[in-house]
Amino acid sequence: MAKKIKITQKISQIHTLKSHKATIKALGLGRPNYSVIQNDTPQIRGMIDKVKYLLKVEEVK
Repeated sequence: MAKKIKITQKISQIHTLKSHKATIKALGLGRPNYSVIQNDTPQIRGMIDKVKYLLKVEEVK
């Protein structure tokens, strides 16, 4: 079974680059204090690294 991570958007994406807004949308987020559970894959980790200043990431057990 794949590892899962919980991704929470900490702050609003207003005044961010268009590519960062698109990345937030691709992760399934869109508003502050909203969380999603995703598989821990290199693709997801790459998206998280791009917008890490907007996010909080936790491992799900």
